[in-house]
Amino acid sequence: MDGKITLKEFEDKMMTDISRYKEKNYDPCIEVCFYVDECKKYDLCWLGKMLDKNTNDPIFWYGLVEDGSEAYDYDSFEKFSNAKVFHGNNIKDIWNMIVIESFIFYHPRMNEQNDAIK
Repeated sequence: MDGKITLKEFEDKMMTDISRYKEKNYDPCIEVCFYVDECKKYDLCWLGKMLDKNTNDPIFWYGLVEDGSEAYDYDSFEKFSNAKVFHGNNIKDIWNMIVIESFIFYHPRMNEQNDAIK
């Protein structure tokens, strides 16, 4: 991945129905490693999507700093993408500063991690 995708491409990838890949003893997920350009605080961040263990509903999440003090879970993409977790801004507000280092979709039909969501 070259580090830049459009906001629309990001939204489309995050809306992938990962539940269709669920199998016994395996929960698919999306994990994105990124940083906010020219921002020392957000120089190694994670976000993703996983399935709730009890309801099988999607959970969208952020892990923004290493100590875990800025970890957030949301039950919809709308809440996730509108959450003002970046110094009072949401991810859409600062999208032009987001640099994606990896966009990985883990599911049971894969032998290893990859950038499989296209």
